[in-house]
Amino acid sequence: MGGIEEMLRDIDREVAYTRRATGIDAFGPRVMAAMRAVPRHAFVPLGEQRYAYANGPLPIGQGQTISQPYIVALMTELLRPEPGDVVLEIGTGSGYQAAVLSCLVERVYSLEVLPALARDAAARLADLGFDNVTCRQGDGNLGWPEPAPYDGIIVTAAAPAIPPPLVEQLRPGARLVIPVGPPYGHQVLRVVEKDLEGATTERDILGVVFVPLIQPREQPAP
Repeated sequence: MGGIEEMLRDIDREVAYTRRATGIDAFGPRVMAAMRAVPRHAFVPLGEQRYAYANGPLPIGQGQTISQPYIVALMTELLRPEPGDVVLEIGTGSGYQAAVLSCLVERVYSLEVLPALARDAAARLADLGFDNVTCRQGDGNLGWPEPAPYDGIIVTAAAPAIPPPLVEQLRPGARLVIPVGPPYGHQVLRVVEKDLEGATTERDILGVVFVPLIQPREQPAP
């Protein structure tokens, strides 16, 4: 199925389709350049390679998925990343979202709760030269406090409620982009913005479907 240019055209078409909900008429050129720069097929299992540039999610094993390209681009756009930023990603998965972010910011810290995915993503990102990404295995609900505060936090799994540590680890003026809702139920993509005084405001963008943000003691669905 199509290549990376067709994927970018599909993203543009979906931006037009969802603009009444998102308020976004077009994604910025830096975001689209990052989507073009990252070889999505390198983050997709061999059995799914022919669908690597289709505008849809794909399984990556252990009950997890690589997100739809449009959603990756949307969440990145909503984060408003700047070149000097240090950002946190919760839910490394195959490493694709981290790779996109790495093209846009100074440093990406990425947490993955499943040890095998964390190990494989770290090796993949290193092999592909995304050397400003640091991965480790851990509970995303707790964030990664040592490098905090962050200029942005992005969560690639749905939480039933926003984990307080993530809000605490945001720098004033920064944003958290997170899907919120029950597992495989009604979920919304939400932007949390912390102002310079530390108060937060929330805005729901559109309905989404993500795998759940799991605790280390939980096992992913088969």
